[in-house]
Amino acid sequence: MGWYGDNSHRETKPVGLKLPNELGLYDMSGNVWEWCEDQWHGSYEGAPGDGSAWVDKEQGAHRVSRGGSWLNFADSCRCACRSYWRTEDRSSHLGFRLVWVSPSVHPVE
Repeated sequence: MGWYGDNSHRETKPVGLKLPNELGLYDMSGNVWEWCEDQWHGSYEGAPGDGSAWVDKEQGAHRVSRGGSWLNFADSCRCACRSYWRTEDRSSHLGFRLVWVSPSVHPVE
């Protein structure tokens, strides 16, 4: 289901070459660490309970990344695995996922 250190030849891969997860989404684990909107906190104490992004620090705070990458061991390539990066960091094993919500599914009010 995902690209990690032992099967990636140490490089990113095009999306969709592995099987999708149980939600039908491709490459949610492995390939590249995915930037999240959430700012880094050492624990979940005080996190929003409604699923919204946890953004309560000054601009430039470290951001959460999830899912591991082509550089990691397989056990790091899961959505529960998280790390953090400075907002100015750049790396070939760090990326992000664009999300588009169909207006027919969630109409604009």
